[in-house]
Amino acid sequence: MDMNNVNIEEIVKQVLSGMTGTAPAAAQTAAPAAPAQGGIPKTARVAMMTEKKHFELQEYPLPEVGDDDILVKVEGCGVCGTDAHEYKNDPFGLIPVVLGHEGTGEIVAMGKNVKVDTAGKPVKIGDKVVTCMIFKDDPEITMFDLNKKNVGGADVYGLLPDDDVKFNGWFADYIFIRGGKFGSTFFNVSDLDLDSRILIEPCAVLVHAVERAKTTGILKFNSRVVVQGCGPIGLICIAVLHTMGVQNICAVDGNAKRLEFAKKMGANTTVDFTQFKGIEALTEGVKAAQDGHLADFAFQCTGNPHAHANIYKFIRNGGGLCELGFFINGGDATINPHFDLCSKEINLVGSWVYNLRDYATTFDFLKRAKAIGLPMSDLITHKFPLEQINEALETNLAMTGLKIAVVNK
Repeated sequence: MDMNNVNIEEIVKQVLSGMTGTAPAAAQTAAPAAPAQGGIPKTARVAMMTEKKHFELQEYPLPEVGDDDILVKVEGCGVCGTDAHEYKNDPFGLIPVVLGHEGTGEIVAMGKNVKVDTAGKPVKIGDKVVTCMIFKDDPEITMFDLNKKNVGGADVYGLLPDDDVKFNGWFADYIFIRGGKFGSTFFNVSDLDLDSRILIEPCAVLVHAVERAKTTGILKFNSRVVVQGCGPIGLICIAVLHTMGVQNICAVDGNAKRLEFAKKMGANTTVDFTQFKGIEALTEGVKAAQDGHLADFAFQCTGNPHAHANIYKFIRNGGGLCELGFFINGGDATINPHFDLCSKEINLVGSWVYNLRDYATTFDFLKRAKAIGLPMSDLITHKFPLEQINEALETNLAMTGLKIAVVNK
C-alpha cells in the first residue's frame, strides 16, 4: 500500500474490504446484566454506533472463549480523534460499529493455550491488558522485525466491522480478543495504573514520532525544539521529549490554558500565536523565546495546513521537522520548496501512528514520566460512564477539555 498517496479513510476501507461478517438483528437497549456464577454474566452491553452522532447501548450474549481467546472486562477507554471523526461523519463506512481502541481492562477468562502476551510476558486471570494491532493478513510479524511497518497495514479493535462476535471495540462492558490466526496482539500492563493504561495508545503515537525524529541525527539533549500545537498530542510530545532529557522546549499554541499546561509537561518557554500579526512577527516571537535562535528541530502537531506552512520559518538552516499532525486528510498546505525546504536543507520526516516496538517502549515512558512528576493523569480532563458515551463524544468534538475517557463503573 502506498502510504504517501492515500488518506486514512481509504486505508481503512482497503483494510476492511476483505473482512466480512453477518450481524444479527440489533438487540434492545440494555442496562448492565447481572453476573452469573463466577462473576461473568451471560450477556453484556456494547455501545453500538447505529447512525451518525448516535450510540445505543445494546446487549448481546458473550462469545464462548476458545482455546486461544481472551475475554476482558473493560475498565476504561480514551476517546480518540479517530473515534470523533467516525462519530461525526462515518467516513470509514463502518456503521453499525463498536468503536474504542484506546482501552484497557482485566482478563476474566482465557483459553488454555494463552500463556504469554505479545512481548512474551506471562499472563493470567486478573491481569490488566491493552490491545495493539491485529495482523490477520500478516501473521509472521513479531516484536523484533517491525521496525518499519506501522499500524497502517493492520486492523485494530475498535475499527472492526460489526459481526456475530459483537464485542469488537473497547466502548463496551467486555471485549473479546480473538486468538489463533486472527493475529491479535496484546500486552500485560498490570504494573500501570488505570489512567496510564488509558493513555498508552496516544503516548505510543508520540514515542514513535520522537523515534522518527531521531533518525535525522539532529535531535539531541541540548537541541532547541519547537512543538506547535498543545492539544493532547502536542502536550504528550513535550512530555516524551522532556522525559528523554531535552530541556529547551518552546510550545506554540493559541490557548493560554494549554500553554500553561505545556510548562507543566516540560516546556520551558511558550509562544501565544494570537499575540502576533503575520508569520514574520510570529517567527520573531519564537526566536525571542529561544534567546534569539531558531529551532534545531520542530514537531508539527496540529492538523491545520496553515500551521504546517508556517513551521518551516521557525527552523534553522540544516534543522529538522517531524510532521505528525495530519492523521487524517486535513487539506493541502502551501510552502515554497526553495525557501522553506531546499535552501534551508531541512530534514523532514513524517510520522503516522506507531508499531509494536513503540507500544512496548511506551510502558517505560509512562513509568518514567510519573517518576519525575509529570502530571500525565491530568491530561484526562473528563470521564464519562458508558451510559453517557454520546456526551463523551460531543465533549470531544466541542474541544472543551483535553483527553476524554469512558470509564466503566
